[in-house]
Amino acid sequence: MIDERWQVIERYVAFLLKMKNINMDYSTQSNWQEIQAFLPEEFQLKRGHEPSEEWWQWRGHQVHLDRFRNPHAKVKVILFHGVGTNGRQMSTILGRPLFTRGFETLAIDMPEYGMTRVAPSVLVTYDDWVQAGSDLIDAELAKDPRPIMLYGLSAGGMLAVHVAALNKKVKGIVGMTFLDQGEQQVRDETALNFLMSRIGVPLTHLAAKTPLAALRMPMSLASKMSALVNNKAALKACLSDKTSAGKWVTMKFLSSLTAYKPIVEPEAFAVCPILLTQPEKDLWTPLYLSEIFLKRVKRVPTKVVMLKNAGHYPLEQPGLTQMGDAVVEFIHSCCFT
Repeated sequence: MIDERWQVIERYVAFLLKMKNINMDYSTQSNWQEIQAFLPEEFQLKRGHEPSEEWWQWRGHQVHLDRFRNPHAKVKVILFHGVGTNGRQMSTILGRPLFTRGFETLAIDMPEYGMTRVAPSVLVTYDDWVQAGSDLIDAELAKDPRPIMLYGLSAGGMLAVHVAALNKKVKGIVGMTFLDQGEQQVRDETALNFLMSRIGVPLTHLAAKTPLAALRMPMSLASKMSALVNNKAALKACLSDKTSAGKWVTMKFLSSLTAYKPIVEPEAFAVCPILLTQPEKDLWTPLYLSEIFLKRVKRVPTKVVMLKNAGHYPLEQPGLTQMGDAVVEFIHSCCFT
């Protein structure tokens, strides 16, 4: 009798959690608003000026999209977050600024992050992120033939490269760092510490092949999340957000992040030009870590623009405005010349 009552209670709790999850979007989530309060006022999304929120059904996942729709825009920009941010944080620093300058923007919450609802019992991998990005491009091109540019912050920079290599239909890539996790130096300097890089990473590979693959740990214990932003109060707000910097990820995801094998090596990448917008005061991933990748790119043009006074996830001026200007100039060079 007691067991039956517990089963009823468990089913009811599961139902409540499901209903709560169904209603979750950025209109009901306050973390992003707390984070954007540290941005200059002109980059904060005011009530009534937020992006439209959409859901894209992909492989059983309900993928959340922030869209600033502009049917008259000649170019569409898809924004990728990293492992310490989400799509709404991309919408604030670049999605709306580009929209106000005449472009359509689309920020995706990759499975496990943001408001995206992961399919039941699925263990998401970085490979899924790459495939989702490529399939999203195809889905957008099926609606209209407008040129597509990619932007990626932090881990999203290399994600944009990997997606473009797989998809081959984008016109240009902008990255806020390009971190090739296949390079030992990059793993050493972006992990929480040397021990995590040299021992923790191999252990995730072992765990990913066992029932421990579903075991979760905070991303902040795997990486230098403490260097995400340079403002201590803002960092506290970021780490409180369990959909971005405060995310717990599985051993399988962590393993796939460092074990991913790109479709082509950098020397053979020939899809489109690449722009690095490097924050001047990035305490997590300084310029030389991205140069490890960029120096290997031989078949397409690459360019670097430094963002003054900006941190890894930039909250500061003039870096934010410089980033927008550099991206707009780059879009024109890729799509209108």
